[in-house]
Amino acid sequence: MYIPKYYQVTDPEEIREFIEAHSFGTVITAGKGRPLATHLPLQLKKEHDGFVLRGHFARGNPQWKTIEEASEVLVTFQGPHAYVTSSWYEEKEVPTWNYQAAHVYGTGRLLSEEELREDLVTLLEKHEQHRDEPVLWDTLPSALLEKDIKGIVGFELRITDIQAAFKLSQNQSARDYQHVIDGLRTEQDPLAGEVADVMDKRRP
Repeated sequence: MYIPKYYQVTDPEEIREFIEAHSFGTVITAGKGRPLATHLPLQLKKEHDGFVLRGHFARGNPQWKTIEEASEVLVTFQGPHAYVTSSWYEEKEVPTWNYQAAHVYGTGRLLSEEELREDLVTLLEKHEQHRDEPVLWDTLPSALLEKDIKGIVGFELRITDIQAAFKLSQNQSARDYQHVIDGLRTEQDPLAGEVADVMDKRRP
């Protein structure tokens, strides 16, 4: 990913927090003659020798067959993004787009059924434990679980490289930076408001 120095993010903890907050990623591999991509919920996990991403495909999705064949797998994560008009600057420039994104590269392997079960248990806990009536692994009928687990294929990517870009008007003056925040908050697009909130927290 091309990243000008203004926008490059290198802090591992900051990147980890971003990926966990925007964990619905796009898994990209090379198929036979064309790229393949699938949008999936993913879990970032720390292991003793680094980080891994875990997720699962529908068994009917042929992309899972490319995971172990690929020399490298790319996963992209997208945060909020918004159009920035140059009318918010004191001196007029061309308009631009603010965004947050991370590209994760890794080598893949398929999970055993036991590993897949473990991953599904933690995925349910992550998204259900705060609810009044959480739908957890142990609360679902065993027959349903056995049927559904046969229809998916789990995988793991051992991370080899991460590139992250937070393009948030860092190259503008402090006054124009505030003008962008204020302008984004007047937009009807809810993503614009999210970008404004991120900029407010990440002032240069």
